[in-house]
Amino acid sequence: MKKLKKMIASPVTTVAAFAVAAGLLLFSSIGGARAALTYFSDDYAANIQLHEIGVTLVENGAPVEGELLKGLLAEGEELKLGTAYQEQLNVYNSGVINEYVRVSIHKYWVDSEGEKIRTLSPELIGLNLVNLGTDWLIDQEASTRERTVLYYNKLLASQSETPLFADKLTIDGSIADRVGETRETSGGYTTITVIYEYDGARFCIEAKVDGVQEHNAQDAIWSAWGRRVTIDNGVLSLN
Repeated sequence: MKKLKKMIASPVTTVAAFAVAAGLLLFSSIGGARAALTYFSDDYAANIQLHEIGVTLVENGAPVEGELLKGLLAEGEELKLGTAYQEQLNVYNSGVINEYVRVSIHKYWVDSEGEKIRTLSPELIGLNLVNLGTDWLIDQEASTRERTVLYYNKLLASQSETPLFADKLTIDGSIADRVGETRETSGGYTTITVIYEYDGARFCIEAKVDGVQEHNAQDAIWSAWGRRVTIDNGVLSLN
């Protein structure tokens, strides 16, 4: 399997200085004719402190430190298609100054060689987003079927947390219906082999949270993230 590289952006200008905390949420494999689901952790988290700015991804009430999905399943339990598992995610301002924050979520499938499978839809990987519109804004310009970009629309005070942006994780059970078959005729007999399209596939979810300082935040966000926003009385809106 190919290693996923951590991408850490450097500040463009002094007003664009920001920190990054990134976490690979899930790297899970599907295999076997009965479509039994197993998973393993190959996760990372990275934090860089620049000018006293810091953001931390929080999972189920605990800061992420090295691995996510701890306690997702009981010992010996298999991940099941169509079952919703608790995966509560939000952001903690671990720095000493107030910040505006952004979260980027990527969902995709890879094969045993780590190559993306374009025929399997990211929409089959269901990370349920919550508090949209009231606390979190989806950047439609930056989002695709594979990527969702969220902005917290309020100033996040130092040592405080945002409301949740996700609460459940589900792998769509309809993926079990994605099957094909091959036919081979020999000696008057035809052998039909059923092929599960997702057999051997791995589903992946990544999340990255960035923060910019309160001072001159509109320019900082444009410099760091290339997004025009308006901030009025501490409330952020997307232009």
